[in-house]
Amino acid sequence: MVIDIAGASVPDWVALAPTVALGLGAMLLFVVDMVEPEPGTSSNATLAGISTLGALVAFLVAGSFLVIGVGQPDGTGAVSLFNDQLVVDGMSLFFVVIVGSVTALVSLASYDYLAGQRYQAEYYALVLLAATGMSLMASANGLATAFVCLELSSLPSYALVAFLKDNKGSVEAGLKYFLVGALSSAVLVYGISLVYAASGHLQFDAIAESLGAEPEFVGVLGIGVVMVLLGFAFKTASVPFHFWAPEAYEGAPAPVSAFISSASKAAGFVLAFRVFLTAFPEIGGLAGGDPAVDWIVAVQVLAVVTMTVGNFAAATQEKVKRMLAYSSVGHAGYALIGLAALNAPQQDFVLGASMMHLLVYGFMNTGAFLFVALTEHWDVGRTFQDFNGLSEQAPLACAAMTVFLFSLAGLPIGGGFVSKLYLLGATVQAGTWLLGAALVVNSALSLYYYSRVVRAMWFEEPDASLEVDSYPTSLYAAVVIAAVATVVLLPAFGLLSPSAIDAASVLF
Repeated sequence: MVIDIAGASVPDWVALAPTVALGLGAMLLFVVDMVEPEPGTSSNATLAGISTLGALVAFLVAGSFLVIGVGQPDGTGAVSLFNDQLVVDGMSLFFVVIVGSVTALVSLASYDYLAGQRYQAEYYALVLLAATGMSLMASANGLATAFVCLELSSLPSYALVAFLKDNKGSVEAGLKYFLVGALSSAVLVYGISLVYAASGHLQFDAIAESLGAEPEFVGVLGIGVVMVLLGFAFKTASVPFHFWAPEAYEGAPAPVSAFISSASKAAGFVLAFRVFLTAFPEIGGLAGGDPAVDWIVAVQVLAVVTMTVGNFAAATQEKVKRMLAYSSVGHAGYALIGLAALNAPQQDFVLGASMMHLLVYGFMNTGAFLFVALTEHWDVGRTFQDFNGLSEQAPLACAAMTVFLFSLAGLPIGGGFVSKLYLLGATVQAGTWLLGAALVVNSALSLYYYSRVVRAMWFEEPDASLEVDSYPTSLYAAVVIAAVATVVLLPAFGLLSPSAIDAASVLF
């Protein structure tokens, strides 16, 4: 089968070019490691360059496909592959853009962070393999395919968290992440089996057609849908499957924390969006009529609890990295509004608002964790007090961190302000006032604990022992690029949001 891309007829598998770029990059890293297995300056630069280039190619190709209409209704239309097990459309390409950009920033920053470390080729290969799984999750069109893609993303992530083999905290975090991940996978698989028992199908469209408005075995189906939702709650670090996140993010290398808290979260959300809007729209009442399984109410409860627990827990932390971990849990609650407010008149706007928030979040959250990686490179402590006076020696990096934190809080300094405004508008449209109130209250609370870091960096007196003796180029570059992207997304939000809304519309 061929498709028309920019006037040229090409095989349909070309639509998967961004994913192929990530996978080929990982394979090339193994080849380079065979040629030069001992770590060194030149080999580290080569490995980091290949990983960054592979992610950039995926990012640029996915972005160009969106622009020229690949997967769009007014372009090629959705491209189905492998007997409809994978589908490339605007939704999948939009999230590959997020995954590719985060992977590129993390790979760039890792060049300095990994200096002198062993197993560098394995590290970069695991990052690209996890990114490959995440990009495939965005295109999964069946429950079985989705589970395989989810595991392809998760298994490398477990190893990445435990990468610092001589660090007990890293190994312990990896083990906890693996154990909770195994539990969540079991919950998800059991939920999939119950959905299959009620519908007789695994492909999303076939499930929706089989269940209809009045499905049989409603009890079995309801339990299955709830268990599938809980399985996705793990991947997105939503309550109650969020307990792994603070441990994993704190113990993992900071670039890995940035990667799994941003790219992995986005991949988990795109899969949840596709499953619930393609397989379960009628039973949730989105097609009209009374819902057989009101999963929208379940997601509303999940969203409110997740953003509230995450933000209140973050406010009590004394370590910056752990605070960012709980903050990430809170932002999962914000992104859940994309599913929780779908009873609004403009469903594509609601889902598009959540997608845009995840895009902005990818830059501001990745940048915040990469700033922590920079402080770890300087041997700065982990508490708020350890950041006292840091701006005197690293003003550019501290300015970037200020942008990240205030944008995460929703102040008009970065794209996070507009994305939260869109999410608030979605809750107003849907009439879900509790969601809107929770969003406002938790955003106000987040400003309190984010401001603690800003105050420490800019207004507190520095400790006499604080000394910044080097300025790692790649880490600095990654932090600055993320900060520039966060600021640019504020005026560019209106230009990019129509693309997100158009991509969201393909699911309705």
